[in-house]
Amino acid sequence: MRPYDELQTARLIGMRYETVELEIDVSELRVGMHVVRLDRPWEDTDFLIQGFVVQRQEDIDALQSQCRRVVIEGKVKNTEPDISQRKSRTSAKSRFSMFHGPTSEQEISNRPQEPIAETGNSRSRQRITYINKVSVDREIRKASGHYAEAKSFADSIMSGLRVGRTLDLNKAREVVDNCVDSILRNEDALLLLTKLKNKDKYTAEHSLNVSILSAAFGKKLGLLEEEIRSLGLAGLLHDIGKAKVPVDLLQKPGPLTPEEHGIMQNHANWGRDMLMALPRVVHAAVDVAYNHHERLDGRGYPRGLVDSQIPYFAKIVAIVDTYDAITSNRAYDRARSSREALEIIHRFRGIQFDPELAREFVLLIGIYPPGAIVEMKSGEVAIVIGSNPKNRRKPKVVLVRDENKQRPAKYRLLDLQTEPLNSVGEPFEIIKEVPDGTYGIVLQRFIDNGLTLELNDASV
Repeated sequence: MRPYDELQTARLIGMRYETVELEIDVSELRVGMHVVRLDRPWEDTDFLIQGFVVQRQEDIDALQSQCRRVVIEGKVKNTEPDISQRKSRTSAKSRFSMFHGPTSEQEISNRPQEPIAETGNSRSRQRITYINKVSVDREIRKASGHYAEAKSFADSIMSGLRVGRTLDLNKAREVVDNCVDSILRNEDALLLLTKLKNKDKYTAEHSLNVSILSAAFGKKLGLLEEEIRSLGLAGLLHDIGKAKVPVDLLQKPGPLTPEEHGIMQNHANWGRDMLMALPRVVHAAVDVAYNHHERLDGRGYPRGLVDSQIPYFAKIVAIVDTYDAITSNRAYDRARSSREALEIIHRFRGIQFDPELAREFVLLIGIYPPGAIVEMKSGEVAIVIGSNPKNRRKPKVVLVRDENKQRPAKYRLLDLQTEPLNSVGEPFEIIKEVPDGTYGIVLQRFIDNGLTLELNDASV
């Protein structure tokens, strides 16, 4: 019987479904229980998400090693007039037997799986809340290694396909998984690295940046971890069809002719065909490669799909693809600021982009994203290293130039949300983002030095 039919039958016979919470000792945990709260802050534990379904014994062991009591949640079938009376007569273990959901690992493996997001156009299930487990300055060195490896691989994809080599899908998954692992620890480190731009390496860097931004966006949207990994892989391969576009056309500095536009737009069809030809079809990547240039109003390509026809992952990557393109130096256009890119995305919400996804992406990036170089009202200059979800205009920054645009004796780490004071006793206030290289501040040099925050001698 389908859940809806079961619920309708329950109503007919007077049965009610109620959502209840129950505090239990960790010794009473069973596979299938939905843990919603702990007896300590989530940030003090090893768990990446706030609230999860216990799926294996290892989850129980981890909870038992770090907590004494937890709160579980579920649906209860109630056929008695007073549910509180029934609760008082049953133990925690028997009470849980009334909760919907699997109660053994075998039942978990046999239950129908929720459809993965790439084939759907909405997300009705409850979102997962992820917690950053490390600070950005701790994650940056590890993230830099993953980024360098992934960047090299992204470059080899295009060059290899142009000479007839087969895509190494296993390696693609490996580099994406490494990046996703970093994003789950703290997305700001890799988001900062996406600000490093090289016009001559645009195609490879763009594919990697779209992968990273898409995975970070998936985390923000509360997708399942495996969905985030699939989304990151789809982002990496979204432009794979450009391997069939002539290099001189990709790097043409001026406007394209109508014929050249037609060739360029064919990369969506070519990307679909190339991915479909792989021994193991990656459906999420096919959806994205084929559909990331479709628009909600039906004016996209290659098929002119409208809102409900466009896969969910393709809608996500369409936004990310546009953002990274606008903020990059390309052969035919200069890079623009993050704020300009977000304003364009916001302007075309409901026309080109899904309005809810556009709103969520603006919240993810913020006004001043990690890696942005910003100037203060009082003259100081800083590098943004982390965002503040509650106040996007007041991120975490490293102050690298004083009010006279000179290197300070020591760099300062500031959380602008706490309103630290400048040399004249006023709170620091960002007035604008400036291009990389302004005032001698080259982001790459700071990355190469691990973005060290406690230098006695400010040397970069």
